[in-house]
Amino acid sequence: MKISEIISALNLKVISGDKGLKNEVTGGYVSDLLSDVMGNAREGNVWVTLQTHQNVVAVSALKDLAAIIIVKGLAPDNDTIEKSNIENIPVLSTELDTFNITGRLFELLNKK
Repeated sequence: MKISEIISALNLKVISGDKGLKNEVTGGYVSDLLSDVMGNAREGNVWVTLQTHQNVVAVSALKDLAAIIIVKGLAPDNDTIEKSNIENIPVLSTELDTFNITGRLFELLNKK
């Protein structure tokens, strides 16, 4: 499944990283600890977090993650948006909390 399909299915807002919308998704990872994501997220995962600073993009690039979903309508910093566009890693937003968006993402990715 591609990021663009997930955006449509989950009604996500694209904030930045438009060039990465065709990234292939292999699963998801949920954490607000950067060290946890670095140690456990897998290539192609969509990362669900409430973190908004540019280090989320740095970690995503390091781990070759497909995209970042920021929860609760939180807005990323300008530096995050800029880095996302450079790295071609989509930063997406939802008004939903972590529990709800993660459940919906899980259902969507496991329909196959």
